[in-house]
Amino acid sequence: MDYTFFANLLLEFALPENGVMSRILHKDDKVNVTLFGFSAGQELSAHSAPTPAILYFLEGEAEVQLGEDKVNAQPGSFVYMPPMLPHGISAKTALRMLLVQMKDQSN
Repeated sequence: MDYTFFANLLLEFALPENGVMSRILHKDDKVNVTLFGFSAGQELSAHSAPTPAILYFLEGEAEVQLGEDKVNAQPGSFVYMPPMLPHGISAKTALRMLLVQMKDQSN
């Protein structure tokens, strides 16, 4: 059986001093898992994606736009986003989060 194991995602890369970093942890025909690091004040402007996705916040604080709503995320915060939901992220502090994109299996 093929699997991916990380003992501690907080140690996978140092948070950037300026900007946004990402590292793909796992990618196959069913799922794409990416670890993101943001320096304080960085953001991803509102966009949408054709697949459902999950955000899980590991470290830091952010304001997350979900459609017309804005919510505050902190370590342990979880977001499920259906396909095409406009969303954006603004890091209030240095931030580390996990993005899980589920791919359509109907094709």
